[in-house]
Amino acid sequence: SPLAGLSPVPANTRYSTLLSYLFVNRLDSVESVLPYEYDVFDFCKDVDERRPSENLGQVLFGERIETSPYKFSFKKNVKCQKLCTKTYVKDKPMDKNMLDFLKRGMQLNYQHHWIVDNMPVTWCYDVEDSQKYCNPGFPIGCLVTTDGRVKDACVINSEFNKKNTFYIFNHVAIKITYHNGEGEGWRGARLVGATLEPKRIFINCSIAALELIVSNASENNNIKWASRWDYILVSMPHTNIQWFSIMNSLVIVLFLSGMVAMIMLRTLHKDIARYNQVDQEDAQEESGWKQVHGDVFRPPRKGMLLSVFLGQGTQIFIMTFITLFLACLGFLSPANRGALMTCSVVLWVLLGTPAGYVSSRLYKTFGGEKWKTNVLLTALLCPGIVFADFFLMNLILWVEGSSAAIPFGTLVAILAMWFGISVPLTFVGAYFGFKKPAIEQPVRTNQIPRQIPEQSFFTKPVPGIVMGGILPFGCIFIQLFFILNSIWSHQMYYMFGFLFLVFIILLITCSEATILLCYFHLCAEDYHWWWRSFLTSGFTAVYLFVYAVHYFFSKLQIVGAASTILYFGYTSIMVLIFFLFTGTIGFFACFWFVNKIYSVVKVD
Repeated sequence: SPLAGLSPVPANTRYSTLLSYLFVNRLDSVESVLPYEYDVFDFCKDVDERRPSENLGQVLFGERIETSPYKFSFKKNVKCQKLCTKTYVKDKPMDKNMLDFLKRGMQLNYQHHWIVDNMPVTWCYDVEDSQKYCNPGFPIGCLVTTDGRVKDACVINSEFNKKNTFYIFNHVAIKITYHNGEGEGWRGARLVGATLEPKRIFINCSIAALELIVSNASENNNIKWASRWDYILVSMPHTNIQWFSIMNSLVIVLFLSGMVAMIMLRTLHKDIARYNQVDQEDAQEESGWKQVHGDVFRPPRKGMLLSVFLGQGTQIFIMTFITLFLACLGFLSPANRGALMTCSVVLWVLLGTPAGYVSSRLYKTFGGEKWKTNVLLTALLCPGIVFADFFLMNLILWVEGSSAAIPFGTLVAILAMWFGISVPLTFVGAYFGFKKPAIEQPVRTNQIPRQIPEQSFFTKPVPGIVMGGILPFGCIFIQLFFILNSIWSHQMYYMFGFLFLVFIILLITCSEATILLCYFHLCAEDYHWWWRSFLTSGFTAVYLFVYAVHYFFSKLQIVGAASTILYFGYTSIMVLIFFLFTGTIGFFACFWFVNKIYSVVKVD
């Protein structure tokens, strides 16, 4: 039964004009993938409940923001104000179910998320090495197990020690900090901080149940409005990372990439010089990549599927590049809730034209003639797989009553964007792609395929593909840890500058690793490079999946079949998108490389 009141404030305290609403968001847990709306837990509700408009990204991420019954009016002293009273009778089935649901929420450590002036109301407490951690959420309550083990937030108070007991936090002490503009030539004040401390006290109006302390930032520190998120972001676990470790990893990747590039340039320079000598026969005996010039551009098997994958991969690549670039400029910061996901979805929908163009152009180069099938598969195959997976996950969320379940109207809107905008744009791109002539190859293709000699273990397809994904994965796994933390451990991610740098290095390593292995295979007179170039860099996605499995079992405490299915269902979507993205990078790098080397040698 939460109570709300305002503690007496000194007469000489300066105020901002008015801070009227505290908003509440969904409740989530690191032990469950299922978030729930605030009202599901039967907390005190706002009589005039209102919901601010939410963008597409917020809906897809399951954010459900609404007004709370907590109303703050500055310059108005309220010592003890009752919000509501909740009484539960164990004999009543509905009351018993609600109590069981509350207990389950405390067992899984579900967290409140409150918002004031678009700022998260944080719970700041000391952690290891006397550092302060500001959590953008605070727990419903805590419990002491039957064997006397104190769990989660019960460690904050030694009185929480009774075995097999649940303690619900029914009061909070809130401190709001603002920056006054009088000394800077402008009137008014801006909120620059909001922290709270969860408490459990008995109903007693001699105690201020909800303490509101209004502090002027200019009197103790010079926090500006533009940097008001700093105290939250600096204390996040993923900001206290070993910066040297990340830089060291990036330097190693760049060094390896440089070594690969140097070896390739020097070796190729010597090869081409030898091939262009007068005595061609001696040169051909030393190496084998020129000997397959009549077969290297032979169309691949299942060229339709490869062209579809490459069209979708191009769409994802451009979407990712623009999204990360905008994020680096600060347009998609955590303060703009849902902006990152909204931007990604809108960009993907609008980039159907490049997908159709690339797919149709390559399909025509492969000698394909079923252009209608190609366009339909480009527009529907991979998005259809993602949507089917997403829809199944959404059914589970609906059954579980989670706030992350996408409303039916939003699903219809997504389908309308897909079929009404993306599909037509894909047809437009395919139209221009098929109008263009097929890509002209630098050498002619023989009518009779050349026999491929016996390959060593390392030049066989599977070992080469497996080895090809190691180096690209090595440059992303550190950032991958923090990205997974932001998704599954509900931590804020804002290091987009680092992420963009890793993105560029991933492009370099995928390209060079694929080119290097392609060169070795061509030297071994194996000319089947089309699919291999795509799968070599695309295999990085398999390492991503393996890492996600490791992360699930070693870093998360997720329990329950529904949460486990949801985790691996959403991870499968991430893996598919990453597979298309990295595979496309490797293919086009290899395509450029093969065209380049066969265009500079003399072929009789």
